[in-house]
Amino acid sequence: VQLQASGGGLVQPGGSLTLSCAASGYGLVYYAIGWFRQAPGKEREGVSCIKGSDGNIYYGDSVKGRFTISRDNAKNTVTLQMNNLKPEDTAIYYCTADGGYGTNCLHYQYEFWGQGTQVTVSS
Repeated sequence: VQLQASGGGLVQPGGSLTLSCAASGYGLVYYAIGWFRQAPGKEREGVSCIKGSDGNIYYGDSVKGRFTISRDNAKNTVTLQMNNLKPEDTAIYYCTADGGYGTNCLHYQYEFWGQGTQVTVSS
């Protein structure tokens, strides 16, 4: 599985960005796709994920109500719409994939990782 994240950039607080993850590989429809982020000096944080088995969606507490994840299995893409961005959302965002099982895909041990895309929220 290969993952390519794109869409990062510089945005002012309160603004919006859309991240895209283009995936390639066999059987992707069965994989959970997740977005994680890591800011300098901070631990990696689960942002959102969408399961392949049932399409269930999960969000980290810090982004609930502001971020929306969606999936297009025909195009093998996952989109993360980020609204009302805050300076604390500044981080490198990584697209991930895993064929794991379990209720909350934010807790999976993701096997495949993309290269990351920088999101900077600053005035």
